[in-house]
Amino acid sequence: MSDGVMNRRTLLRAGAIGTAAALVPGGVALARGDRPVLTHGVQSGDVTSDGGLVWTRADRPSRMVVEFSSDPSFRHAKTVRGPLLTPESGGTGRVRLRGLPGGREVHYRVVAEDLDGRTRSEAVSGSFRTAPHGRDDVRFVWSGDVAGQGWGSNPDLGGMPIFGAMAARRPDFFINSGDTVYADGPLKESVTLPDGRVWRNLVIPEKLKVAETLDEYRGQFAYNLLDPQYRSFAAQVPMIVQWDDHEVTNNWYPGEILTSPLYTEKRVDVLAARAFQAFHEWQPIDPRRAVDGRVYRKFSYGSHVEVFVLDMRSYKDANTSPRDGQGVVLGAEQARWLVDSLDRSRATWKIIAADLPIGLTVPDGTDIEGVANGLPGAPGGREHELAWVLSELKRRRVRNTVWLTADVHYTAAHHYSPARASFQDFDPFWEFVSGPLNAGAFGPNTLDPTFGPEAVFVNAPPAANTTPLDGFQHFGEVEVSRDGELTVWLRDIKGASLWSKTLQPERR
Repeated sequence: MSDGVMNRRTLLRAGAIGTAAALVPGGVALARGDRPVLTHGVQSGDVTSDGGLVWTRADRPSRMVVEFSSDPSFRHAKTVRGPLLTPESGGTGRVRLRGLPGGREVHYRVVAEDLDGRTRSEAVSGSFRTAPHGRDDVRFVWSGDVAGQGWGSNPDLGGMPIFGAMAARRPDFFINSGDTVYADGPLKESVTLPDGRVWRNLVIPEKLKVAETLDEYRGQFAYNLLDPQYRSFAAQVPMIVQWDDHEVTNNWYPGEILTSPLYTEKRVDVLAARAFQAFHEWQPIDPRRAVDGRVYRKFSYGSHVEVFVLDMRSYKDANTSPRDGQGVVLGAEQARWLVDSLDRSRATWKIIAADLPIGLTVPDGTDIEGVANGLPGAPGGREHELAWVLSELKRRRVRNTVWLTADVHYTAAHHYSPARASFQDFDPFWEFVSGPLNAGAFGPNTLDPTFGPEAVFVNAPPAANTTPLDGFQHFGEVEVSRDGELTVWLRDIKGASLWSKTLQPERR
């Protein structure tokens, strides 16, 4: 021990959880006091019409206890005793609140109770709104990409300001579209920009190198919750979370062997397993809702909205695969689940949350990272699987699908039409792109002609890796009215609308 600060091993021997998430702004380990401390606030997610998941994290072994009520004064509150918060989960835990009325605001407060039952932490409060049963209007936001390309939580900006802008829209929920962390993107305390401005980052030890160990992956998620605006947003707005590549490492695919000298562990499958554990420990995600126990799942929000969350990372083929073959990005089981679920859905609008765009060419060096293969003509590579999905939706007369994505670090509206396409066996549809939340801005990418996309709107930076200081961070907003009309807004870092589109539902 040095300078009065315990290291991780000493904390574990003392019975505390460990610093991979026990750090507070400034990088100082939390001292062991008389009672537990909830170190990273609270989050909620995977909300349904009768409940939702509540998450927290404690600095030592303790029990999670949640009190909840429809009254902000907590009159007539109910209490749920949750799981033990232990080193096995990095001190994190979650409880699903059940038996709640639909379309109602739920207020909750969480404490950590010492294992002897004599002391409790201070309570941390949050709220969420359950999904409605009927024709209520629904408003939600989506985006992705947090703390990437060297741009983390900046104390000069009060943290990550876009989360405050999203909270101001008072959404019912937030779709976090992937790249929820940048486990492969180390941060520096400060970066001097070409024009002399200085960007400052909050930095913790886990963000000084690429993540490889389980504790280092845990630290990526812990870092975001040290940001005051992110933490406040997470306490107010329930999330639907998916992952993409940077939760593990850039452009990864199953079976890949890394060549980067930054990594000691070269096997991506080993890194992905550690990242997967940390992701599920630190995000308000309920693996029991997922079809395969991992990521892909669906949620109903009343009569008008159903959200289908994809996993376009766990089952994809190698980026080095031939572009003109029959590639895989969803996998046969997930692709069938998506088509069958969309076919069975009776929601007016079917929202498909995709972690990769369909028609944008996303390269990986000389290979292909995304769905589009960058070649004209018939579908090839991963396009082949998407072509099957789209043609099946046409054959089954599935109407009113809207695709939402992030990934490419700018915002755009794409309309796909068989009239412009090489492959024509599908119905027209819209894809809306938004991001990044707090990462370098890039783009625009080249559109692949296979599915006939048209870029109706694009807002991209003038130069690659533009910082949040220049305002090219984005989020999208969707509102579905009681009569079924859907409006999409593409918004900037301050929440100002850059472009909007209102869609009328088609009848099946």
